[in-house]
Amino acid sequence: MATEQDVKQRQIIEERARNISHNVRCTECGSQSIEDSQADVAILLRKLIRDEIKAGKNDTEIYQKLRDDFGETVLYAPKFDIQTAGIWLSPVIVGGIAAGIWAYQKHRQRTNVHIMALNLVRGVPLTPREKESMLDILTPPPAPRKWWWPGK
Repeated sequence: MATEQDVKQRQIIEERARNISHNVRCTECGSQSIEDSQADVAILLRKLIRDEIKAGKNDTEIYQKLRDDFGETVLYAPKFDIQTAGIWLSPVIVGGIAAGIWAYQKHRQRTNVHIMALNLVRGVPLTPREKESMLDILTPPPAPRKWWWPGK
């Protein structure tokens, strides 16, 4: 009969194994952890984790073994390094650059129109280039021609 110490030891091993299994992606399913999956490979990985715990390895060593055997994608929380930072931050950086360019162009366009309008009010003659750009800004674009509509 198992002693109370043996029962506690088994519970600790089981708890650690479940914790690790929740953080490991099933290589067959892809969308489930090996704890939730019933695929053959998930069952084998759960057994491997329990065997590694019984052999005295800590969680970091077990994660490293899984990473070495199956690659970084087997873990739900891959290690954070410069490559993963670049992957996660690149959409934010590109969006920020695009928003900055758009805001600069809008600011520049509004500023130029306001300066030209002030010069007109003050009676300061506009240069030919200023007149041309003001007309371009103030003239609405022509309506798009519809290919199905006869006429013009």
